[in-house]
Amino acid sequence: MNAFWMICTGILVAVSCSSLGSFLILQRKTMLADAISHAVLPGIALAYLLSGSRSPFFMMFGASVSGVFTAFLVEWLEKKAGVQTDSSIGVTYTWLFAVGIILISAFAGQTDLDQDCVLFGELVYVPLNKVEFAGFRIPLQTLQLVPVTGLVFAFIWLFYPALKVYSFDPSFARMRGLRGLLLHYLFMTLVSLTTVFSFESVGAILVVALLVVPAVTARMLTGRLSLLLLYAALFAVASVLGGYAAAYALDNTLSACIALCSGLYFALVFGLKQLFLQRVQKKLFTTGPEGSEVRV
Repeated sequence: MNAFWMICTGILVAVSCSSLGSFLILQRKTMLADAISHAVLPGIALAYLLSGSRSPFFMMFGASVSGVFTAFLVEWLEKKAGVQTDSSIGVTYTWLFAVGIILISAFAGQTDLDQDCVLFGELVYVPLNKVEFAGFRIPLQTLQLVPVTGLVFAFIWLFYPALKVYSFDPSFARMRGLRGLLLHYLFMTLVSLTTVFSFESVGAILVVALLVVPAVTARMLTGRLSLLLLYAALFAVASVLGGYAAAYALDNTLSACIALCSGLYFALVFGLKQLFLQRVQKKLFTTGPEGSEVRV
């Protein structure tokens, strides 16, 4: 039964992260996902220190504020200070992440938050913390991730047309009068919420991997947004299942094995696509316009 809850929790994280990641890669903001996933740490730490509670409400609020602040700061450095996008992201997230690590380390005696858990996470610990819900014993982290995943789906369903236009052509979206800035910050807030609720179970490193790698893998197969969302979710779920099997066989860390499988799927799709393109190019090069063979 413990394996069931570990896989369920991993799938919830995978589906929600890959769905958001699909829009991030279209907006060419994958590194911003990395920045937010690290920069929410000081928000979590400050929320605990100020409230004295690990209530999901305070954690969510602190992460949201920190995530939106990160997105705002990156844009401000880029547009107002003239700093390049990659440089502004690098400066912002490394500084905020360092602040979060220092806060957690400095107050380690007063809180059970741990930087190793935040960085790497461990799904095998998920079944250890169960609560009563509707007559069933369900892991708390799994229970928390269900509404978060539902919120991700609801957001995409409600704002799908606007997200589609804004992701492919933000300039056109602004010309059509779409409130791109408001949509941007709502989206980044959702990324922050998804990240913070995924921290304790899978860690920051796997959150980034699931935000980026399945979506990039799916992007190599299709240019349609609906199929991109579907394929990204399938690759993410396959990464969780394959990672669990690999971790069981190798007796190794589950989160690392999931990230490894995600990378292997990317490498497999990339290799097969390159092989297919080479065969098509070779066929076009050796065949005339009417199907007659060309001697080379």
